[in-house]
Amino acid sequence: MAIKSLIINPGSTSTKIGVYEDEKLLFEETLRHTAEEIAQYELIVDQKDFRKEIILRLFEEKNFDVKSLDVVVGRGGMLKPIPGGTYEVTDDLLHDLLIGKQGQHASNLGGILARDIAVSIGVKAYIVDPVVVDELMPIARYSGVPELPRISVFHALNQKAVAKRYAKENGKTYKSLNLIVVHLGGGVSVGAHIGGKVVDVFNALDGDGAFSPERAGAVPVGALVSMCFSGKYTEREIYRKLVGGGGFTAYLGTNDMRSVEKKAEEDHNAKEIRDAFILQLSKDIGSMATVLCGKVDQIIITGGIAYNVTVTDDIKKRVGWIAPITIYPGEDELLALAQGALRVIKGEEEVMKY
Repeated sequence: MAIKSLIINPGSTSTKIGVYEDEKLLFEETLRHTAEEIAQYELIVDQKDFRKEIILRLFEEKNFDVKSLDVVVGRGGMLKPIPGGTYEVTDDLLHDLLIGKQGQHASNLGGILARDIAVSIGVKAYIVDPVVVDELMPIARYSGVPELPRISVFHALNQKAVAKRYAKENGKTYKSLNLIVVHLGGGVSVGAHIGGKVVDVFNALDGDGAFSPERAGAVPVGALVSMCFSGKYTEREIYRKLVGGGGFTAYLGTNDMRSVEKKAEEDHNAKEIRDAFILQLSKDIGSMATVLCGKVDQIIITGGIAYNVTVTDDIKKRVGWIAPITIYPGEDELLALAQGALRVIKGEEEVMKY
């Protein structure tokens, strides 16, 4: 019998939902929220009832019986560091989403909404591979400053989904492969996957690796310290330079790779910046090859920027000698969440304990 699931992926100004039968999408909607609607709530968690009401209203409009669902799955949020996998939204997990264990973020609402709706109809709620997935090997945590250990914050959901997709399409298991997975979106992340774990990864939010459309990546540390104490900027302004206002946004005033490519065709400086991105990203991939001791079965490139053939071709020129390259453009997060629940329900994976 097919498993019918509701998938909830909240963003800062939208709630994306999908309803699946097994892996078949029945319908999906992106429910938009105005700035005025969001501004009514002091904390992100306070938006729960508002967003839930909109979801249920949509079901009424579609004459969809919420009681026909077998499971509800939400996007994982800023929990404590945990291994990858599918987690039931238990009381402890719900508590940490409500308090924002590692910060307040719209994704926290995914598990909160999933649990609320699931309880009301008597089914289970899950989250899958949240951004705080941490499977780093111990030696990957050292930074050179004891007070500043390297941390694991990256596009875990999409990285693990495409790694498992590649394994399945090639008749292998995820745990049997050594993979380098590259996510190219508003932020970028490059991870080394071995034995079904991401044993090293560049912090995609505010620390490591190549710059991206909106983030600065690794920057010269001494110069950053001087900037912080120059008296010219507040802490918030400095952080904005690193996250949200960095990378292509800072250099070229756009976070759209299509605009970057167009500017690069017309302007030499823009082309240099675009090529610098390719170089930095390729260096990240090369460094992860050393993590795997050069034994790389496949490099997988995914995310929205992976639709850009010019970008992926230039990456191939620099790193294609390391291993074969597979490209899965885009990021189907709704399907990835549905698949995570299905693997547990069908006994292909054990549910993880929070």
